[in-house]
Amino acid sequence: MGMSSTVFAQVLDPLHRQIFDRIVVRYRGDYRVRTFTCRDQFLCMAFAQLSYRESLRDIESCLRSRGGDLYHMGFRGKVSRSTLAEANDGRDWRIYAAIAAGLITKARKLYADEPLDGDLQESVYALDATTVDLCMNLFPWAHFRSTKSAVKLHTLLDLRGNIPSFIHITPGKTHDVNAMDAIPFEPGSFYVMDRGYMDFERLYYIHLEKAFFVIRAKKNLDFIRHSSLEVEPGSGVRSDHIGRLGGKVADYPEKLRRVRFYDEKQSRHLVFLTNNIALPATVIAKLYKMRWQVELFF
Repeated sequence: MGMSSTVFAQVLDPLHRQIFDRIVVRYRGDYRVRTFTCRDQFLCMAFAQLSYRESLRDIESCLRSRGGDLYHMGFRGKVSRSTLAEANDGRDWRIYAAIAAGLITKARKLYADEPLDGDLQESVYALDATTVDLCMNLFPWAHFRSTKSAVKLHTLLDLRGNIPSFIHITPGKTHDVNAMDAIPFEPGSFYVMDRGYMDFERLYYIHLEKAFFVIRAKKNLDFIRHSSLEVEPGSGVRSDHIGRLGGKVADYPEKLRRVRFYDEKQSRHLVFLTNNIALPATVIAKLYKMRWQVELFF
C-alpha cells in the first residue's frame, strides 16, 4: 500500500519531498537527530491543525490509536509528546517559514489568472492585522495586558485566490502601521487598507515604490481640493477630487485623490484616499469593498 492510499498523504502531496529535504539541510534541522526528524515534526503539526487537536497529549493519543496507518501517512519516527515538545522548542523556525513561502508561491501561480472585480490586471493586496491571545505564563515576552499575552498577526492577502503573500508576527502592543515598514511593495500593485494605516510618510513610500494604495480616510483629514473629476450619476460616488494635504505636507508632498462614496446597503458615507488618478472612482470603491476578504481570512 503506497502513501497515496491515505487522505492525509494526498493533502500533503503538493509539498515535494526533495524540496522539503533541501530546506531542512539548509538550516541543519536534522543535525544529530536520530529518529524524530523535521519531516515527522511537520506531519504531526499538520495533522494536529487539520484534525483540530488541542494539546500534545491529544496529538500523541490520536496518532498512536492509528499506529498501523502511520507509515502510510509518511511518519518514520515514533510519535510521543515529549519528543514533539522538544522538537517544537528547539527546531529552527526558518525551516517551516521557508516551506510555507514555497507553498504560497505555488498556490499563487494557480490563481494568477483569476479575474478581479473591476477587470484589473494588476495584483491587489489587502493589508490588515488580528490579535491572537496567548497564555502569559508561556509567552511572557508578548505581554499585552495585565492578565494575558498576545501576538499580532499582520497579513498581506493576495485577493486573487485569497492567499497570504506576507505575514509578520509582532507582540500584541505593536501598532498596525509599523508592519508597513517590513512589506516589500511591488511596483504597479494595489494595496488596500483601513484607516488604521493612515501614516502619510509610509504612504508616500508606497508612492515612491511606484505602487498604489487605497485607504479609508479619517474624518479630520485636512485636504485641499484643486480640481474635480466627473462623477457618474447613480454610481454611489458623491465626489471625486484631486488635491493635496493641508497639513503634514512634508510627509506627502504629491497630489492625492479623494473619493466620497455612499453605501446604500449600509446607509453610510465612506471617504477613500488613493494615489491612483487613472482608475474610475467606482473601481476605487470596489477595491476597498474587496478588503473585506482579509476579515473573512482571519
